[in-house]
Amino acid sequence: MTAVTTESDESEKPGTTITVVETDDVAADVHRPDGTPRATIVLAHGAGGNRSAVILRALADELCSRGYVVARIDLPYRQRRPKGPPSPSTSPADRDGIRAACAMFRGESDGPLFVGGHSYGGRQASMAVAEDGTDLADGLLLSSYPLHPPGKPDRLRTEHLPSVTVPTLVVHGSTDPFGTTEEMAEAIGLIDAPTRIVELEKVGHDLNPKKKPTAALTADAVDEFLMGTAR
Repeated sequence: MTAVTTESDESEKPGTTITVVETDDVAADVHRPDGTPRATIVLAHGAGGNRSAVILRALADELCSRGYVVARIDLPYRQRRPKGPPSPSTSPADRDGIRAACAMFRGESDGPLFVGGHSYGGRQASMAVAEDGTDLADGLLLSSYPLHPPGKPDRLRTEHLPSVTVPTLVVHGSTDPFGTTEEMAEAIGLIDAPTRIVELEKVGHDLNPKKKPTAALTADAVDEFLMGTAR
């Protein structure tokens, strides 16, 4: 059964309606713009967070103000328990949660659907796209992709990237311990589709959206790059 309630005081941008959607498979806050939406974006949170993470709220507010429907989702492991990291054994279920959200919100606009998220959420989205291709989404939006564990550049999380065949936008902080900009550029070069990196100087893994123009620069790249290359 779906429970939907309207939230009118959460967005910092005018002209935005936010609803909470909760089903057996999907838990999301959905930002909808006034007028006809240009596209739909599904975003998942990092390993220690949830759909109310600062970075997701900042991105959703900015993108929605530019005409995108944005769904901030809780991954299945977070739906099961309010705190704690994900388990590698349940990551396939997290990808299924991303699939369920994409299926639910695909009809929100007549434009493309992009999927992604922050850190762990983005990684799982990229793995789901590697498995499903354009049947799942028309592009990837990855903020702070966790390329390798901090201090362990030999443990790259790139095995699936050659199977990604949709345009991919990566937003990366220059001081992110999960990967240098050079390492990130080499990694996304494995993707068989157009790619772009937006680098934020002197910013770490959290991308510091309260003090840096992270959301605006990301939305600029979504407008120019993802919308320009989506099939």
